[in-house]
Amino acid sequence: MHHALLATTDLKSYLPISLIALMALTFGVANIVLSQLLGPRRQGENKGQTYESGMNPVGTARKRFNVRFYLIAMVFLVFDVEIIFLYPWAVTFPNLAPFPNEEGLIWLARIMFFLFTTVVAYVYGFRKGVFKFD
Repeated sequence: MHHALLATTDLKSYLPISLIALMALTFGVANIVLSQLLGPRRQGENKGQTYESGMNPVGTARKRFNVRFYLIAMVFLVFDVEIIFLYPWAVTFPNLAPFPNEEGLIWLARIMFFLFTTVVAYVYGFRKGVFKFD
């Protein structure tokens, strides 16, 4: 009897996750179906061609891009990853260990090293001229 109660309790804990997954799947399928039913049906010479940002393709695809675009993307990724890791750390830090003791200082040193690597990436991008838009 105890095992049956435990099994239903465990399955009930998956109900919110299942509900969110079902909502996401329904939303995705509904958008595809509604766009097919209600969307415009335009025909033209450029209809089947690929395009970038709504522009019709002109010229060759072998165009060279300025390296600044790639540097901006890398700096964005650095700060994006920083926030992804910094937020959970900031939320759990008060619960990790009391700050004045040795374990708390180790956790603080770890995050300071992480922030230092982010500052190095920022300085590198600044020296390469990533933040100059002229």
